[in-house]
Amino acid sequence: MLFPALLSSVAITFFLISDYNCMEIIGGQEAVPHSRPYMASIQSFKDHKCGGALIKTSWVLTAAHCQEIPQENTRVVLGAHSLSKGGKEEQIFTVKRLIPHDLYDSKLITNDIMLIELNGTATLNKFVNILGLPNNGKDVESGVICNVAGWGVTKPEATSSSDTLQQANVTVVDRDMCSMYYTYYPAITDEVLCAGDQEEGRDSCSGDSGGPLLCNGKFNGIVSFGCGCGNPHKPGVYTRLSQNYLSWIKRTIRS
Repeated sequence: MLFPALLSSVAITFFLISDYNCMEIIGGQEAVPHSRPYMASIQSFKDHKCGGALIKTSWVLTAAHCQEIPQENTRVVLGAHSLSKGGKEEQIFTVKRLIPHDLYDSKLITNDIMLIELNGTATLNKFVNILGLPNNGKDVESGVICNVAGWGVTKPEATSSSDTLQQANVTVVDRDMCSMYYTYYPAITDEVLCAGDQEEGRDSCSGDSGGPLLCNGKFNGIVSFGCGCGNPHKPGVYTRLSQNYLSWIKRTIRS
């Protein structure tokens, strides 16, 4: 699926649970309604908290730090564009299970990946559809332009999420450089990708957490953390869909 270039100065953000909770999609634009039918809005008491991607009719992939939302208060909305207007396109589910990675560490921000099993099965149509996982965990080279979407805040100083789905292009940053940007903590390992924009300040942030990162049309990452939305010296960090995580996803769903 091709997405339009990002020309405006709107921002997007994602929800984070640590001192690195200042990420958002900065320098993006509103997505064409329902052009990303795999997008999920993970909500607490109907307030958007995290993004995610529908990967099977009863399963959403997101970030493990999104488990901070109590399961009994959580719902997943599929087929949304404007969160306030809703619409007949939406499919809303309560949650059967939240399954964070067994080795998720909230302090080190490692293994930040989680599966959500829905109470029910999504009906696939032009508004709600599956985002396929990559065939392998091949790495993404620095310099590759990727895109990310979410309902997070659109300005670093904003306190509420965007009503409509926003999207932005970001460029993959070399891990060694990214590690220096973060002064080596948290550790930038081979299991993550760093991406941002040194010129336009495009980034992902609070409320975008858990949303998918697509590179060359493939699902390669999950919004994890960052510091200083749109800060060229603190690019966003994404859990990379490595072979290790792809195996964990398949194993968990089978069980």
